[in-house]
Amino acid sequence: MTVSRRHDGPREIVDIGFAPAVGTPTGVEIMSLAQLRERAAVRMGEAGLGEPQRPTFHHLITLSSGSLWHTVDFTGYALKPGSWLWVRPGQVQQWGDLRGAEGSLILFERDFLDPGTVAAARVDDMHAPVLLVPDAEDRHALEVAVNHLALESQALHGIALEAHVAVVRHLLAVLVLRLSQRTAPVGSPAPEPGETFVDFRDAVERDFTRTRRLEDYAHALGYSPRTLSRATLAGAGVGAKEFIDRRVILEAKRLLAHGDQSASRIAAQLGFTSATNFSKYFQQRAGQSPIAFRATVRGRSSESGRGGVSGTGRAER
Repeated sequence: MTVSRRHDGPREIVDIGFAPAVGTPTGVEIMSLAQLRERAAVRMGEAGLGEPQRPTFHHLITLSSGSLWHTVDFTGYALKPGSWLWVRPGQVQQWGDLRGAEGSLILFERDFLDPGTVAAARVDDMHAPVLLVPDAEDRHALEVAVNHLALESQALHGIALEAHVAVVRHLLAVLVLRLSQRTAPVGSPAPEPGETFVDFRDAVERDFTRTRRLEDYAHALGYSPRTLSRATLAGAGVGAKEFIDRRVILEAKRLLAHGDQSASRIAAQLGFTSATNFSKYFQQRAGQSPIAFRATVRGRSSESGRGGVSGTGRAER
């Protein structure tokens, strides 16, 4: 992992680039949290990993001892020994204080895994849970998998590079498959989402920057707005229009937190006709202006505001 700072405006933004060590397979990197602390101290200074980051690759984080508060998409998660955090590309994260935590960090790019594993492990599922807590049996199996992966990632002598890459790829596949298939999110298990809701959810993910109108999704999918609302209420606990609005607000928050684009540029990216319309929309749902939100998320550490920043206000088109 490499770290650089780019200047999009008056504030420096932390860019996280993927760069495994020379001689190791491209697309995957395994390190201890102690090694991460050392890199952050050298390359990022005092503010370090607490700044908002939006990586373009996957993070798997687990602890062997201590505790860690980690913020993902403006929601805080308490990580304890044996539990896991899976941060996916495009999500905004902020690290808490690493001094009291020991464990492992696995970074990998989607294309490092074979397509079968990507599908079976739901690697591309942006709606998959962030925090995972395995039971005792799976916890031990995951510990063995991490240790084996770490060992093989460093075992470059006496084996051809192609074979080494294949071994590491298979071991990473074991890890992500176990995490996705044999662990559960914190809290009561959620029911499997219905087909109608999944169709709607996927359409929103694809088209939320193009339209925020429920009627457009209903027409495109061949359902009535009422049917989509019932399915979304059952699948996500909110109405269909609010589901659309929450997705738009999440992306707006991501862009505001990691970057210094103007409100006009963000408005255009999200399909608004003007910065004024975007600002009103954001204010009504997030409870503060875009600029105030940016100042809030940049000014606090990932250990404060543990409830995250949640959207509020009435739904509008």
